[in-house]
Amino acid sequence: MAERSWFYAAAGQQTGPVSEARLRELIASGAVTADTLVWSEGMAGWQKAGEVPGLLSAGAAPPAFPGSGGTVPTTGGYGRAAALSVDYGIWDYVWRTIVAWIGTILVIPAPWAIVWYINWLVSCVQVPGRPNMSFIGQPLTMAPWFFGAVILDIVAFWLSDDQSQGLSNLASLIWVVLYWLFIRWFVANLASNGQPLGLSFSGSFWAYFGWNLLLALSILTIIGWAWVYPAMIRWFCRNVQGTRRAVVFKGTGLQYLWRLLVTAIASAFIIPIPWVMRWLLQWQASQTELVDRATLPRV
Repeated sequence: MAERSWFYAAAGQQTGPVSEARLRELIASGAVTADTLVWSEGMAGWQKAGEVPGLLSAGAAPPAFPGSGGTVPTTGGYGRAAALSVDYGIWDYVWRTIVAWIGTILVIPAPWAIVWYINWLVSCVQVPGRPNMSFIGQPLTMAPWFFGAVILDIVAFWLSDDQSQGLSNLASLIWVVLYWLFIRWFVANLASNGQPLGLSFSGSFWAYFGWNLLLALSILTIIGWAWVYPAMIRWFCRNVQGTRRAVVFKGTGLQYLWRLLVTAIASAFIIPIPWVMRWLLQWQASQTELVDRATLPRV
């Protein structure tokens, strides 16, 4: 059966999206019963779980939930705020990550492996009002940047220490430039239903460089990076242009700190890595919202 995302009614409110596997867990635990109202893409409206005839593909946001008292995001309009979500199968994540990692290590197929992996990951993200997310960037666009920087690194490695120091510093700066260009390229190539969203990233290179420098310095404080990184994400979100609503990140430094500590401890045991990485990514997505610009404080 094809994996899909579901919304369900809990305590008179819409809850979700959740994966099909998660919905089955809720049914098994009794949290979702045959009389619980559910909705997923392809359904005309909310139905009792016991009356749903089959499973369809995931992607869109539901119609207004009956009796919810509020506006629920749909492909034709928005409520006041709606969070992003992400979900994927663990084994799907594992084999795709391994393939992408091998492709990157081999260098030559790296641009193709990276774009292939990004496209899959973006397709796992649910954005209210934007069904069937995808990434339409082409590997050959990033290939010249990537291979040029790799060649510069190789040249710096083979030169003598006196000669290579300046070139190594230049290579490091070029990599920062490339990451900034990658962000701009990534945002510009996000699409919904196969159509470009028309987004752009307006953050300047020097601002990006400053944030990276601050992040590097914050590591010296042991835990300061946990506050710098969310601030950097908020800066990134503020500079995404072309959206009808503002992109806002609500996560705090303390929330990031304990989650990263849990992730680091669990990752030391190797096997839990896919599960904790999904857990962390799902939390980060849940902290990213589309908010009516009119409700934001004026700066």
